[in-house]
Amino acid sequence: MLFRSVIKHHRHIDVGVTLAETRHHRHQVLDAKRRRRAHADAASRQLHRVAHIGLEPPQATADSTQKIVLRVPHGCAGSPTVKLRVQIPEGVTGVKQQPKAGWKSAPVRGKLAAPYDEGHGQVATEGVREAVWSGGRLGDDEYDEFAMLVRLPNRPGTQLYFPVVQECVKGLTRWIEIPEPGKSSQGAKEPAPSLRLVPRP
Repeated sequence: MLFRSVIKHHRHIDVGVTLAETRHHRHQVLDAKRRRRAHADAASRQLHRVAHIGLEPPQATADSTQKIVLRVPHGCAGSPTVKLRVQIPEGVTGVKQQPKAGWKSAPVRGKLAAPYDEGHGQVATEGVREAVWSGGRLGDDEYDEFAMLVRLPNRPGTQLYFPVVQECVKGLTRWIEIPEPGKSSQGAKEPAPSLRLVPRP
């Protein structure tokens, strides 16, 4: 009887250990699934950013002079890029395109919504409304950057959008989708590049 009791006791211990191990294994599996899902979501967001024309930096100080860079990761459905047109948002002034070897800079100027002080007593009523690079050729399997210097408005908290028309040997892509106020561009097929204005530190 004592021998049977010992065996029964050990069976209870074995069953308890097995249940504990099963629960532990189940938690490990669930944790692994959560980690894989998180990694997949992060990779999807990164791919979303890489697949579209982007703007660096993603944020900048309001009421400051800032170098901004358009990042072009591909052409139009396999066709090389030959021209970029960038619409300058209202309030952004003093636009100067950075010269780029093999490309021609041809900014389009026009009347500004409001005059701005250029300094040294000069007031400007006209300015660059569209930055344009043309005459070059960027293969679909190549990557490049196009930079300009701008004066940002004093509107902290504002998201500024720079719609881009990417012209290629065959076809074009309009990166012009701007979300409704308070909403994100996440999920947009052809979002306009943007940056957020932050207050001075």
